[in-house]
Amino acid sequence: MKLPPAVLGLVVLLVLVLSPNGAEARPAPAGGHPQKKLSSYSFFVFGDDFADNGNLPLTDPVTQMSRQWAYPYGSSYVDADGNPRPNTPSGRFSNYQIQSDFIATILGLEEAPPAHALTAEKTCDPSGMTFAYAGAGVLDGSSTHKVPTLAKQVETFSKMVKDGTITQQQLSRSIALVAISGNDYHGSSSTIGLSNPNDINAYIGRVTKEIAANVEQLQKLGVTKVVVNNLHPVGCTPLQTRTNNYTACDVFGNLGASVHNSNLKQTMEGKKNVHVADLYTAFSNIVDTAPGKGQELSKQFKRKLSPCCESFDSNGYCGQQGDSSELLYSVCDKSNRFFYWDDMHPTHAGWEAVMKQLEKPLREFVDQD
Repeated sequence: MKLPPAVLGLVVLLVLVLSPNGAEARPAPAGGHPQKKLSSYSFFVFGDDFADNGNLPLTDPVTQMSRQWAYPYGSSYVDADGNPRPNTPSGRFSNYQIQSDFIATILGLEEAPPAHALTAEKTCDPSGMTFAYAGAGVLDGSSTHKVPTLAKQVETFSKMVKDGTITQQQLSRSIALVAISGNDYHGSSSTIGLSNPNDINAYIGRVTKEIAANVEQLQKLGVTKVVVNNLHPVGCTPLQTRTNNYTACDVFGNLGASVHNSNLKQTMEGKKNVHVADLYTAFSNIVDTAPGKGQELSKQFKRKLSPCCESFDSNGYCGQQGDSSELLYSVCDKSNRFFYWDDMHPTHAGWEAVMKQLEKPLREFVDQD
């Protein structure tokens, strides 16, 4: 698909729109967590901050890329018995659960499988493993942070398959999630300086073809079914709507995501046992609607474009503290009324509303022979 010359505004998307600080995931909090309930499926998770649950480590002091391990992240945590355990950060970029947790539930698990970085060497949980890293991209040089690309994550998975750590029995009933939310289009050395629409289109093509190549590699290694996210409407994130006081989505940002999704759809057509999870539509049904309009799922959110956790400084971040430990952000009282948790990532309620829309086609995909 070629971009018309009029869409030069997409350059702004590629260089500025997509944040490298992605969704978080979480390992079990200190104090123990009940074992996941038995499931016939093993779940393997790849991608970036929309799926990381503990691979990106805690640092001292806490920074923008380790804030998922500190308050207010995890502030709506509920244990397996239904008891609130507030202020339990778990490595996820949200106030509680993220997409991979909801998919895990569909597969009969309690939560997303453990993070690779938090798992003992030469072991793999029966539920599977999460290889995703916040800030990761698809192409080399796509991230300003030294984290494994999608191909490197798949390579680690491959080594574990070949040495028997991940068993053939696990692979025989395995589901993989490839969650890429757009780090290749933010501040990448590969995108800086791109101005020609044909060059931009070619770059998007490289990203989507590399995603497809990694999906094929996972299948060759024995994964039975693969779920691939398309891009969410990045122009609706608080990172983009803050400049207009959270009143409207950025048209060019969403156009760029649509171009990526069109390319991704073409590369995935005809592939067996691959399902594209339509995050773009599921998000848009909620956040890109007029006040009082849209589906019932949309109406539950009083704030669709503004974040629950907002930094005082547009260049700051949720969870940031000053030199004297003063809070440089504010947190809403009712996170279930906000779709977005911080400048890029949905709240637990936001992910829940998204996954309610995606659950039926996902279940049908998982259950089909």
